Amino acid sequence: MSLLFPNSNTPDVLRYVSWNEFLHQMLAKGEVEQLVVKPELDLVTIYLHEGAVIKGKRSDHRTYHMNIVDVPSFERRLRDAERQLAVKPDKAVPVVYERNQESNWLLLVSLVAVSLMILIMFRSGQIKTPVNMDMFSQMGRAKYTIVDPLTGGGKGVRFKDVAGLKEAKVEIMEFVDYLKASERFRALGAKVPRGVLLLGPPGCGKTMLAKAVATEASVPFLAMAGSEFIEMIGGLGAARVRDLFREARKRAPCIVYIDEIDAIGRKRSTANIQGVSGEEEQTLNQLLVEMDGMGQREGVIMLASTNRADILDKALLRPGRFDRHILIDYPTLDERKDIFLQHLNSIKLELNPNEYALRLAQLTPGFTGADIANVVNEAALHAAREGKQLVKAENLEYAVERVVGGTEKRSQVLSSQEKKLIAYHECGHA
Repeated sequence: MSLLFPNSNTPDVLRYVSWNEFLHQMLAKGEVEQLVVKPELDLVTIYLHEGAVIKGKRSDHRTYHMNIVDVPSFERRLRDAERQLAVKPDKAVPVVYERNQESNWLLLVSLVAVSLMILIMFRSGQIKTPVNMDMFSQMGRAKYTIVDPLTGGGKGVRFKDVAGLKEAKVEIMEFVDYLKASERFRALGAKVPRGVLLLGPPGCGKTMLAKAVATEASVPFLAMAGSEFIEMIGGLGAARVRDLFREARKRAPCIVYIDEIDAIGRKRSTANIQGVSGEEEQTLNQLLVEMDGMGQREGVIMLASTNRADILDKALLRPGRFDRHILIDYPTLDERKDIFLQHLNSIKLELNPNEYALRLAQLTPGFTGADIANVVNEAALHAAREGKQLVKAENLEYAVERVVGGTEKRSQVLSSQEKKLIAYHECGHA
């Protein structure tokens, strides 16, 4: 280290002396030239005169070190020892205090860093409150989708675009008539139901029917998914319900539609478990309050859809809230034929769509409207992969088989022996 750093302050551990050695062998004999005190290390470096004699022989080193316990009292103790040794004041050993430059720099850097942190916290504190308040108010707004015919957004789905569902259309047309000519109902003292709940399996056309109602009625349509109400922050669900109905009242007459209402309308638990279902219950309670507040003259009708009616809260289903429950079930044979005709008209076929619709309807019992749309799309994709210009019957049959049984597994071909055993087995069922 001494070769690399000649002026290094690192002490040499081999040349340490005690207080008594320093006092009697060095100070008493006048061999000390200077003392350098290093407070950070509790250390004194002793510099001797050139040619100093220690213990009767010339010292090979001019520098020694000594540990001290009390730095502030060291110089006073040194002067007391010099007086006892009758050292004249003008011959007193000079004492120099050496501060560690690295410590000074560290202290300076620390002070600057702390000052910057305080400044940043002060600045952020000045703008933190308005930003957070604005953020919370934005989060409390309902994330609805609006279709307003008054602003040119009414060119949507109509009843003619919804194949099948004849009974459901007749039943729900009553609400369209009420929104178009409400005075005719009021003149007879009739009270139109405030809410309609569309029930049925997924993919049967509940959402499409709700959109058709809004388009046919020519009124604003505010749609929102049930899952968009609940967030991690408590109270946002209820705030979004209030915001949704506040906007609906401004645009009355209008329709409010909540898709998958089971996300917020589950049965309330008798065990009051805080944090588990509390947010959902608050959102449901606010929804019940808003539906009770929809007066007869407000012109706001509530539509909702679910495929899990069994888990909905009873308070949500009672008369005065969702009065009408319309079942949207799996399509019948005739309805499947109409749905196939609706979708087959959107692709290029080899023959007339009527040539395929009935046969396809017979091949697809239990299919929903979404399944049928998928079959037609798969047929078009299969024809395109084979390089055909038109969709043929074999493409449609392939699509039905793909949706029902999955893709063909050509790598798992049965051997003739396996086919023979399976044939015997199936004959046994006959």
